[in-house]
Amino acid sequence: MHIHKRVLVTGGAGFIGSHLCERLLAQGCEVLCVDNFFTGARANVAHLLTHPRFELMRHDVTFPLFVEVDEIYNLACPASPVHYQFDPVQTTKTSVHGAINMLGLAKRVKAKILQASTSEVYGDPVVHPQPESYWGNVNPIGPRSCYDEGKRCAETLFFDYHRQHALRIKVARIFNTYGPRMHPNDGRVVSNFIVQALKGEPITLYGDGGQTRSFCFVDDLVTGLMALMESSDGMTGPVNLGNPGEFSIKELAEIVIGLTGSASTLTFLPLPQDDPKQRRPDIRLAKEALGWEPTIPLRQGLERTISYFDALLRAGTAIAT
Repeated sequence: MHIHKRVLVTGGAGFIGSHLCERLLAQGCEVLCVDNFFTGARANVAHLLTHPRFELMRHDVTFPLFVEVDEIYNLACPASPVHYQFDPVQTTKTSVHGAINMLGLAKRVKAKILQASTSEVYGDPVVHPQPESYWGNVNPIGPRSCYDEGKRCAETLFFDYHRQHALRIKVARIFNTYGPRMHPNDGRVVSNFIVQALKGEPITLYGDGGQTRSFCFVDDLVTGLMALMESSDGMTGPVNLGNPGEFSIKELAEIVIGLTGSASTLTFLPLPQDDPKQRRPDIRLAKEALGWEPTIPLRQGLERTISYFDALLRAGTAIAT
């Protein structure tokens, strides 16, 4: 009898989580998707509900979970400023208590566990591009701190569990990721720009639009997460996963206008507090240790993302901007 690997994905009904669940099922795994639906949506995994190896459970990771699994991907946490600033205390709890609960579970059942950390651990970086050895430049008391410091503390916990309990851990620092199933109202530039362009509304840029970001298509990211999980136990990370192609926010807006054929104009607003001026991953470690690098160019990824949002708008799914 063939025994399937049983994998828990917390935040599994979210944007990245839902794509990961799909890929794990395609690989022959049994998938337990756990989500409290704060930013995740049942619609993201609706097509998987009839799959014989898929199970969906509503659960908040700030409470302990008792299940039998072989591997855990801990993706649970609101990841855009609009969502993580809505209830900042809960955001910190999700990162910190969530990590403690999932690490406790991994310790009990001897599972391998991966933490979805973030490029936000680098804060507003003074080193560019950002290598994993850079400790970051983070404001501990600002409006973004609940997310930045919550994720930094989660990394601390992962490495302490590794040193103290010999837990098999993996830490991925995820840079800007985009693609179908992004939350339409998450306030991120890709979803904002696409929705505004499709509606023919002015495209909102903050500052002069000169700040840069690197955009990784979700399929590439999921490949990286799975490669890290499958790497040898000595490869704990942290490892940067992102696309080193760097684009200014203004360039992104112009590409989106071009691909949608929109008549939208650009409008400029003041820059939010602690908004990083540049972001670009140094992915040498991922290339060397995992044999991973992104393969999907920005325009191709954007076309697929635009089709998704276009279908949402046509279906009349509520998208406020």
